Amino acid sequence: MKNRIASGGVALVFGLLIALGPQFLFKVCPVMGNMIMKCHWSGQAEIGVGGVIAALAIALMVFANSKIRLGLTIGIFLSAVLALLIPHVLIGGCVNHTMPCRKITFPAVTVISILLLIGAAFNTLYLARKKE
Repeated sequence: MKNRIASGGVALVFGLLIALGPQFLFKVCPVMGNMIMKCHWSGQAEIGVGGVIAALAIALMVFANSKIRLGLTIGIFLSAVLALLIPHVLIGGCVNHTMPCRKITFPAVTVISILLLIGAAFNTLYLARKKE
């Protein structure tokens, strides 16, 4: 019970940070007229990935079966990989390294994603070794 609530709660917080952080806390570059920067689309994609992580985290707190929780944790791990790849490989951001997306948003998303990856990896190992 403790692991279920703790791991799900941590993943829920990180998922919400990934989804809402680029919009409200550590904002991407603003849209200027008709000019929409690539980092805007990275922020939009992070909303979806963070939402999936949050939904998986809620399911992780609800289900008691360790095999189901193992699958959910693997899903969280893979979603965290996707959250990490969006700003660095898949979509990217502004070319200028002094823009807010490069200085604030992407480093914050990177740190949150790496922490979520580490937590999901430890929870995966814990659940894989757990006896039913």
